[in-house]
Amino acid sequence: MVNRPGRGASATAVSPVRRAAQAAGVVFLLIGVLGFIPGITTDYGTMKFAGHDSEAKLLGLFQVSILHNLVHLAYGVAGLALARTVSGARTFLLAGGALYLVLWLYGVVVDHDSGANFVPLNNADDWLHLFLGVGMIALGLALTRRPAGARR
Repeated sequence: MVNRPGRGASATAVSPVRRAAQAAGVVFLLIGVLGFIPGITTDYGTMKFAGHDSEAKLLGLFQVSILHNLVHLAYGVAGLALARTVSGARTFLLAGGALYLVLWLYGVVVDHDSGANFVPLNNADDWLHLFLGVGMIALGLALTRRPAGARR
């Protein structure tokens, strides 16, 4: 049997950065859907489209609104779409991680009881956004590093 270029295990293997972006996309989709399920989201009846007065909390911990859930769904779709290529997956992880760091900073700076907290965010969200931002950037960088011998 002749081994032709473009065929075999290497042609069908999904790169680690693409897998990471796919996994992140699926998790964001799942979180977005779960945010709309009463019971999994406590105080579901108080959920607002946006604003700090939405008392709904995913898993009783993370403050959510309809807008917050829609953003998670959009992030998930973007992650899956961009995971189709290595460069897209890397871009999703790096840019998405950077956006989460901006959101973390926003959550730290903005008074959670003010009208400026339109997403809405609470302390649990802030810490999660920091973790997600750092984690996504780390994955984007670590999974696309070139081996030392390939650098020039």
